[in-house]
Amino acid sequence: MELRIFTEPQQGASYDQLLAVARQAEETGFGAFFRSDHYLKMGSVSGEPGPTDAWTTLAGLARDTRTIRLGTLMTAATFRLPGPLAITVAQVDQMSGGRVELGIGTGWFAEEHTAYGIPFPPLGERFDRLEEQLAVITGLWETPAGSTFDFPGKYYPVSDSPALPKPVQQPRPPILLGGTGPKRTPRLAARYADEFNLPFAPVEDSAAQFQRVKDACAEIDRDPATMTWSNALVLCCGRDDAEVARRAAAIGREPAELRENGAAGTPAEVVDKLGRYAEIGSERVYLQVLDLADLDHLELVAAEVMRQV
Repeated sequence: MELRIFTEPQQGASYDQLLAVARQAEETGFGAFFRSDHYLKMGSVSGEPGPTDAWTTLAGLARDTRTIRLGTLMTAATFRLPGPLAITVAQVDQMSGGRVELGIGTGWFAEEHTAYGIPFPPLGERFDRLEEQLAVITGLWETPAGSTFDFPGKYYPVSDSPALPKPVQQPRPPILLGGTGPKRTPRLAARYADEFNLPFAPVEDSAAQFQRVKDACAEIDRDPATMTWSNALVLCCGRDDAEVARRAAAIGREPAELRENGAAGTPAEVVDKLGRYAEIGSERVYLQVLDLADLDHLELVAAEVMRQV
């Protein structure tokens, strides 16, 4: 099982803090550094110094790291137009030497949209827009060099596009889709996703949603083995109960709740929890790191958990 680091900078983080975590993740052997794409803090934290843009961050990290893969869980389709987003991601892929992955979803946090003047249509329309965005982004990237791309969309019609720039990764960077939606989410994943991710879901719920996506793959004659299956879990690992309690307190959570719902406890407990996800076919876990100043946390997981999974 591959372990990746996942951060939530809207809760309060500077670029330098994110860079320190990304470099520590790179040096200790994690597979990727991902960040959320949100413009408003959640809960009782201050959120200071304020939100940072996901793709601006990843562009910086593309130059300030060397080998670790970089991506979003999840870019909100409501935040960006598909053509400019395809250009941005392709450029960051070039800047990184081909290390970028695009996680994208409908967007769900209404308050961040009203806080920054971003339209937030009803859920059905957001899914319609996401589907068109996926068609446009993949179409632009996969159009052969020298050809043009057209798309007769309702929301994002494209005409006579040169479909440039091209990403380094061919035919395109990996696309991640995810979520618990029972119908449209599996269908979109089967058609467009290289990886399906389920965040913060119990093992049983994960298995059920993975099966829905596999069924959707079967409907279009896609081999489910061509999909990577992953989960995201909050991380709170300590050498003993006291260290677990200290790390839980630092992020405002209770150890018992984290052990139930996250990747929490001693290294042995975390290995056991990850093993349960591996049994249902999860190949990657994104470990949500909420205390970005605690770089020793990553070192502990790399030394005591990663080698066992």
